[in-house]
Amino acid sequence: MSIARFWRETPRRYNLGGSKCSTCGTVYFPPRAVCPECTSHRQSIEKMMPFQLSGEGEVISYTIVHDAAEGFEMQVPYALGLVRTPEGPILTGQIVDIEPTVVTIGLKVRATFRKLREEGAAGVIHYGYKFTPLDESGVLPSARTPPAPAPARNPPSPERNST
Repeated sequence: MSIARFWRETPRRYNLGGSKCSTCGTVYFPPRAVCPECTSHRQSIEKMMPFQLSGEGEVISYTIVHDAAEGFEMQVPYALGLVRTPEGPILTGQIVDIEPTVVTIGLKVRATFRKLREEGAAGVIHYGYKFTPLDESGVLPSARTPPAPAPARNPPSPERNST
């Protein structure tokens, strides 16, 4: 990818920026210029508005990858999932910060941005979204406040015999 294209796509790439048809209300990611849902595609010309996805969603399908694509060999095994967002689009992404064998259909997740690769030692660093599981309260496990340490206990004092 050229550096110019990389910089042009930065706002969308790092913000889960999609588009929404102001005629029918359908949300798309990545953004589209024309809405395929509208009866006449011409109805949506110049009516597609920028739309920010929340980044939250639910795993609707997943697989565990054991034979990784180039550049991901050190991460196997990893879970790759289809995540339905509350806004409607289904996104594909790696599910991280969880053992792949623990991933389940219905798992609540939130998008997080991570380094994907680097183009040469002095090249552009590419980031992308992956999904991190949420706990039952809707909080990222890494964002939870750690439990307070247990109070220090004094060791029992040796009994003294006074004779």
